[in-house]
Amino acid sequence: MEAVTKDLFNVPKTLGDRVLVIIRLNGGNDGLATLFPVDQYSQLVTQRQNILIPQSNLLTLTSDNALHPAMTGMRNLFNDNKLGIIQNVGYPEQNRSHFRSMDIWTSGAMALSETRGWLGKFLDGTHDTFPEGYPNDDYPDPFAISMGYEVTATCQGIRANYSHSVVNPFENVNLPNPGAGNDGTYYGSHMEYLQMIIDQTNAYGGQIRDAANAGNNLSSLYDNNNPLAKQLKNVARMISGGLKTKIYVLDVGGFDTHDSQVQQGAVTLGTHTNLLKRVSDAVYAFQDDLRLLGIEQRVLGMTFSEFGRQIASNASLGTDHGDAAPLFLFGSCVRSGIYGPNPIIPNTVVNQAGLPMQVDFRDIYASVLRDWFQADEQEIQSLFEHEVIFHNIVGECNLNVEAIKQREKVCMIYPNPCVENATLKLETGDEEVGITIVDLNGRIVANIYEGHLSPAVHHIEMNIMKLPRGSYRVQIQRNSGSSSLQLMKVK
Repeated sequence: MEAVTKDLFNVPKTLGDRVLVIIRLNGGNDGLATLFPVDQYSQLVTQRQNILIPQSNLLTLTSDNALHPAMTGMRNLFNDNKLGIIQNVGYPEQNRSHFRSMDIWTSGAMALSETRGWLGKFLDGTHDTFPEGYPNDDYPDPFAISMGYEVTATCQGIRANYSHSVVNPFENVNLPNPGAGNDGTYYGSHMEYLQMIIDQTNAYGGQIRDAANAGNNLSSLYDNNNPLAKQLKNVARMISGGLKTKIYVLDVGGFDTHDSQVQQGAVTLGTHTNLLKRVSDAVYAFQDDLRLLGIEQRVLGMTFSEFGRQIASNASLGTDHGDAAPLFLFGSCVRSGIYGPNPIIPNTVVNQAGLPMQVDFRDIYASVLRDWFQADEQEIQSLFEHEVIFHNIVGECNLNVEAIKQREKVCMIYPNPCVENATLKLETGDEEVGITIVDLNGRIVANIYEGHLSPAVHHIEMNIMKLPRGSYRVQIQRNSGSSSLQLMKVK
């Protein structure tokens, strides 16, 4: 099998020319008013009656889940097997500050000392001299594009930001160059750096303009009054025009809905409805465009927000800062469906409670890097400070036969999610093996196996009937090394 590198621009040809589109929902999206756990609708009535949309108005996805009625586009994607929803995504000890929480999400790190973005760290691994020497013949296009006036912190590297800001891809970029060389002084070195960045910006601007002019849009679903739809339309145009950029980051503001989240006397209307409709309609049009252009298997989309909202509503027809929330993945290559159990809505809410985390957002990042960009697991682990759990959230689009066979050899849990029993498939050598299940705080909640195993593929039964529903980690200790898998228990 062809060697796999983490360099996004040099992935094996069998994987295609893959692109990741990230949409940030800035302000803290109310997950309980986005994806409704209808199996607990009566508890929602108790906790947020003044903003709760009638169950009859919701868009049914499964017997236990429904979407906000404004999200018809995403409901259609779900029915077309092009939408994956991961429930209860967050991080330990959630910080409810917009600024700090967004720093954590963009850096992929809890440490205050981390100034790089998670994708910036990833790109630093193979392009640590950037921006010096870029663009060049091998890398003529921006590594990433931020749609708007500001570059995204997600792509901040050691020496520079890997993203290029784009407002209008068709406009000419011709920044004047100061023409000052480095005279050996501190001022001269800064002027030399500024000159290099200006030259790079002009060069990238020309590449982007040429791609936008060469590209096309075929969908009639874009709403020109929807700013996100207009941006995604331009993204589709640049991709179809041959731009080699692998990462696009877009922002939608306004999700900090402390008041007037819904319209008084008309809970199906209001600020949150307008925002969800904007995102859902834009994503649906974008996916339709990619399909018509014949490039939808090249593009994976992801949404995230810095935190969710509290379980109970407030007296201002709104919700306050909370904790975990659902994360959406879209595209023809996602593992469509709802991943993870519904959050538990108690009858009594104390201490301004939010929804507890069940899935660490950094594990979603890591899984995207592994399954979409085919990065090496050990290299991915080096990007994060916690022990990564990989989730199978992306399908096998464009994977070659050898890659699929190799993936099947990896240990796995089935079914997962599960109810009372699950099986661990584990290939071992002639070695001692210990298997335990731990909760999100690292406490051992079940001892599964301890002893010697012969060289073979083993199928080890795990009875988890007594465990509460939620997210766990199956830890495997053996002579050849340690590993862990994520286990979800439902109902």
